[in-house]
Amino acid sequence: MVIPGRRALKQGALSWISRRRLVTLVLGAVLLAYILVSLQDRGYRAGSTSSSSRWADYTLEAAAAAVARDGRIVVCAVSFPYLAFLVNWLISIASHGHHDKVLVIAEDYEMLNYVNEFWPGHAVLVPPALPLATAQRFGSQGFFNFTSRRPQHLLKLLELGYSVLYNDVDMVWMSDPFPLFTGDHDIYFTDDMTAIKPLDHSHSLPPPGKKGRTYICSCMIFLRPTPGAKLVLQKWIEELQQQPWSPKAKANDQPAFNWALNKTSNKVDMYLLPQASFPSGGLYFKNETWRRLPQNQNKLTIIHNNYITGFDKKIKRFHDTGLWLIDDAHVNTLPDFNLVKHYLDTQPQL
Repeated sequence: MVIPGRRALKQGALSWISRRRLVTLVLGAVLLAYILVSLQDRGYRAGSTSSSSRWADYTLEAAAAAVARDGRIVVCAVSFPYLAFLVNWLISIASHGHHDKVLVIAEDYEMLNYVNEFWPGHAVLVPPALPLATAQRFGSQGFFNFTSRRPQHLLKLLELGYSVLYNDVDMVWMSDPFPLFTGDHDIYFTDDMTAIKPLDHSHSLPPPGKKGRTYICSCMIFLRPTPGAKLVLQKWIEELQQQPWSPKAKANDQPAFNWALNKTSNKVDMYLLPQASFPSGGLYFKNETWRRLPQNQNKLTIIHNNYITGFDKKIKRFHDTGLWLIDDAHVNTLPDFNLVKHYLDTQPQL
């Protein structure tokens, strides 16, 4: 028996459900379109996380030729989680007129595409790409995998005939470093120790410490394309192969770099840069008395935010000492630097 009105009621309910589903689908499509447009406005494109990137075939040789000025390149190697530090570092370099020779060696396709979207040709990815993840902590296997590729990149650039200044991106340029690379030495580096040196300290490789090796920083190096500099990098690569990461050892690239220096010091012309110009983070940030001395203030060239771990802690320390430069006041003083300006316009301030 069919109850009068039941069929019409059922049809009405189905019609209402269909309309509801349709509305849901339309709203979902609108939301998806909004998300895609927002991501595109921030420098992403579909396929940006894979080798489908149009920059995937861009080679280190082509990138070096595009950015080199007078045979020099300023290099960093960085993954996308460190984008904010990259921008802060670039602002400091641009204020001294050397950003045009910067080459970003991207460790993932997100960074490759973001940089080249707004600063074409200044980023290159040397396969294999590392998986995109949260910022790797010092001492982790991810951090080792990331930093252990550094000497290979640098060696390739030297073999192409370029002089290379390598920086980690948790650095800030206070003045132009190039005038301090005096003479024709093969390799220039900084001491990572916190003990205060006299202003006229020796520029030779320091004596080994308690572990039988020196404590030179592997994060700020200037190299000329000489046989001596290439020998150091080749030895660095060998040392890394002999000291792989393990949960017990938790190796990083710096001890291997120091062993390479120590084992080649009698064959290579090395130069220790002045501490007052290139202090370690352990000295600059943790010794306020030293930091405030006028003779040191006048010599500061590159400041390294090391001796601290953690993304947020590094940013806070930069903020506390006036070295976090991502703001309108600093960016507006730069030339037409689309990458930096786009970041400031689209990313939340940290």
